[in-house]
Amino acid sequence: MIQLYPAGTRYTVKNDWLESNLSFSFGEYYDTSNIRFGPLRVFNDDTVEGGRGFGIHPHREAEIVSIVLKGQLKHEDNLGNSGIISYGNIQRISAGTGVLHSEFNASNDEEVRFLQLWFSPNEKKLTPSYEDISYDVEQLQNNLLPVISHTASERVAGIHQDLTLYLSKLDGNKTLNFQQEEGRKIYIFTIEGEISINQDLILKSQDAARITEIHDITIQGNQDSFFLLIDLPGGEF
Repeated sequence: MIQLYPAGTRYTVKNDWLESNLSFSFGEYYDTSNIRFGPLRVFNDDTVEGGRGFGIHPHREAEIVSIVLKGQLKHEDNLGNSGIISYGNIQRISAGTGVLHSEFNASNDEEVRFLQLWFSPNEKKLTPSYEDISYDVEQLQNNLLPVISHTASERVAGIHQDLTLYLSKLDGNKTLNFQQEEGRKIYIFTIEGEISINQDLILKSQDAARITEIHDITIQGNQDSFFLLIDLPGGEF
């Protein structure tokens, strides 16, 4: 089954420095029918004005992934980690037993846009940890490039969950095939452009698809497109 979630169905929080488009229940937005998809429980598309951001705040028992699409994001935490990530970087925080951190736009003049995803960990009471990696943006072209996985490497950030997150830039009229084991789930989000899944379902910019019981899909670029795909475990979380 493939469920389409158009961009316009997301819940939007907007003020003088932040626009946050929420794909799942988060903060003031609570919908009992939209809590999670497998271990994926937060998918926020955030744009933050220059010099602004989120002050020090706590997290626990979550794997937090940040993907910058435009601008620069500055991170600091109580573990002594600090850094600035931009397009081509992935940041992963394992909150575990508890971490305090802040996130700010590193520029005073330009906005930063980033995706932030939270996953339930596959183990409780983990020691908090932080990682950021750089991936080869040229390898995105017409390819599903793993950037987050339970099997980490130099250019793939590790995560405490049985999942893999891929990024791809697909030329118009090019296709990619993705296969996974039975019993798993697929989440797709179109960052920009337009793609088709199995020559049927069309995902426009910022649309999402939640896929279950289908484990072999073909993705076609209807135009030059940028999207992410997450291979998720099945079961209850």
